[in-house]
Amino acid sequence: MDSRLDATRASYDTVADDYAELLRTELADKPFDRAMLGAFAEKVRDGGGGPVADLGCGPGRVTTYLDGLGLDAYGIDLSPGMVAVARRRHPELRFEVGTMAALDIADGALAGALTWYSTVHTPLKELPLFFGEFHRVLAPGGHLLLAYKVGDERVHLDHAYGHDLDLDVHRFPPERVAGLLRAAGLVEVARLVREADVRENTPQAFVLARRERE
Repeated sequence: MDSRLDATRASYDTVADDYAELLRTELADKPFDRAMLGAFAEKVRDGGGGPVADLGCGPGRVTTYLDGLGLDAYGIDLSPGMVAVARRRHPELRFEVGTMAALDIADGALAGALTWYSTVHTPLKELPLFFGEFHRVLAPGGHLLLAYKVGDERVHLDHAYGHDLDLDVHRFPPERVAGLLRAAGLVEVARLVREADVRENTPQAFVLARRERE
């Protein structure tokens, strides 16, 4: 895993500025994506609110969207380059460098966690490690929103966002993801699968899950 993490970190450090600019307004024409973010925000607020971590936040575009929905949101990303861009573009919010495999967050500290396509560089067989961490850091009753690409294959990227890079992108079958979430103690609340838009190659899935109250 370490070599893959190093390659992922280096790739996103390389593309950080161009990635941020290219995806700056992406949510504007994705009503289903915004709807799931809105439902997530409403569930967190209805539960009493509290800290929400955008895990794999990149340049912070979705973190700031959550902030605009009234959430106490902050971002964590593997790439120092992405975190630097996020801090520069959104100085009013907090961004930290970290890994989803070992979050520097206390047990039960979060009212919500978002992983917006940030598990796509992880093979399906390794998702239980991440899901276990998400369960650990969520408070009982806290919600997780997971976005990912639908399929059952790995695609390797040598070039994207105007740069050469080294990234594996994994697509996941929704039923397998649901089963792994259940095994980690996260109960699926809602699922949306939408067709690919003109810039995408595969359907996209969004899963809202909850850590059950103890």
